[in-house]
Amino acid sequence: MSGTTVWRLIGRACDDLALTHPQFKDIRFAPHDFRRLFATELVNNGLPIHIGAALLGHLDIRTTRGYVAVFDEDVISNYHQFLARRRAERPKEEYRDPTPEEWTHFQEHFDKRRIELGSCGRPYGTPCAHEHACIRCPMLSVNPKMLPRLDEIEEDLLTRRKRAAAEDWQGEIEGIDLTLNFLRSKREQTSRFQRVGTVNLGLPHPRSPLTPE
Repeated sequence: MSGTTVWRLIGRACDDLALTHPQFKDIRFAPHDFRRLFATELVNNGLPIHIGAALLGHLDIRTTRGYVAVFDEDVISNYHQFLARRRAERPKEEYRDPTPEEWTHFQEHFDKRRIELGSCGRPYGTPCAHEHACIRCPMLSVNPKMLPRLDEIEEDLLTRRKRAAAEDWQGEIEGIDLTLNFLRSKREQTSRFQRVGTVNLGLPHPRSPLTPE
């Protein structure tokens, strides 16, 4: 179906809905709204938000948070419910208190996830799959304070590219171009989150009583 056909089908469905639910009159939905509704339903029904991010194709979980119309405490609560259901399905002997050595290893994993540009989101117990090529890695979450460092890295890459072009190192040029694309994408994404800032929602006002029909 073309995009125009989808818009018409949604508009027709909204008109039909308004016949029985007048409160929906003049409300219009876009196809992308259903993507947000899908994400909200997933998380509200207990699916961990990082799995929802993978289903939606988001490289950064903060993008998914913007899609999901729930509060952080709801995300945490639903995640705990999801874990409780999964644990109930597994043998009890699999759940025990960790040894001091295991707990130390667990803490060291998260210490190693702190890197120059921000933090690495790789799961516990997994090694770095990209040989520390962090700029290209989708698991990298850039700290907004490190945006100037990205500019420095980009300048260095451009200098290296000029040298590679002068020497006709085609493979080197291809690799540098790929790294530049990832760097600029991450910088744009980090800048976008930084621009959002705090949203002033104002003070709530009590609703006026409904007029009886």
